Amino acid sequence: MNEKPDIDNELPVPTVSAVIVSYYTGPLLARSIASLREQPEILEIILVDNGNFAGDVERAIADADATPVRLLSGHGNVGFAAACNKGVEIAGGDLLLFFNPDAVMPNGGVAQLLKDARELGEQWLLAPKLINPDGAEQQGSRRATLTPWRAFVETTRLYRLAPRHPYFRRFNLHGQKCPGSVSEAPTISGACFMLPRLAYAEIGGMDEQYFLHVEDVDFCLRYRKAGGRIFFSPHVSVMHYKSSSRANPVKVEARKTASVIRYFNTHFSDAYPKPFLWLVAGALWAAFGLLFVKRAIGKALRLFGVRVRAGKRGVKRARSIFARRSSR
Repeated sequence: MNEKPDIDNELPVPTVSAVIVSYYTGPLLARSIASLREQPEILEIILVDNGNFAGDVERAIADADATPVRLLSGHGNVGFAAACNKGVEIAGGDLLLFFNPDAVMPNGGVAQLLKDARELGEQWLLAPKLINPDGAEQQGSRRATLTPWRAFVETTRLYRLAPRHPYFRRFNLHGQKCPGSVSEAPTISGACFMLPRLAYAEIGGMDEQYFLHVEDVDFCLRYRKAGGRIFFSPHVSVMHYKSSSRANPVKVEARKTASVIRYFNTHFSDAYPKPFLWLVAGALWAAFGLLFVKRAIGKALRLFGVRVRAGKRGVKRARSIFARRSSR
């Protein structure tokens, strides 16, 4: 856990509005909100409820004496990007902290992010280090710029041919040595990041055409094109559990694939020939198809396994009954 650093009291500490988008997150939501309530720098927590099981939201925000939670609900599942924008519309803080409902902020984490941000100028975006429950840096914590070529390298696993060659560099950078100080990163994860509220508004917020996934990658690219700088801080380690939502994983992957293709068509249609973009799209959909088949086979095998075990129990029970009758 991070120790809370001392912040220069002579400088005004900006207020922070935390925005959480939740969709059937389960009990992790309460833990996530509790970790933010331990951060005195947070003015308010805005919970955008895209849909949750009965009682989960009420239990998560039950502590009336803690940092207030402003609840937005009743709009249905509008997608992650649109929900983020809804939360920002009512935010009153100078800074925005976007935080996943399956993430846990360490004690003093927000204070350290604010301390790091003071050296970054005006147009900044700062993200912490995301870690798995085992403490290892998480995939997606730091990323390169997502391009059609890099996606093709990832999908076809060409990086295995020459992993050190610059043409075969990977998208996710967690496999590289983690920097020891705040450093620039082309792309970060939308699971947790902080930036000035005005800077968010200047580029129009999240693109709501992205329903789920890639909206953070798109946002980072647009932010940098507008003159903003993106930074990664290794000083704060946020635990991110991932995949806590009860959403159908096949539908999630389908939306992700469609979002990636839309992102390429939006930002790289002039830089890449259309046939190559078609090739990348085909490779992405082929990868999704393989995943779909793999999941379908796995599900079928699990169902078959259950039936086999049930059949074995039935045979065992029949033998037991037959043995009892024979002994009479």
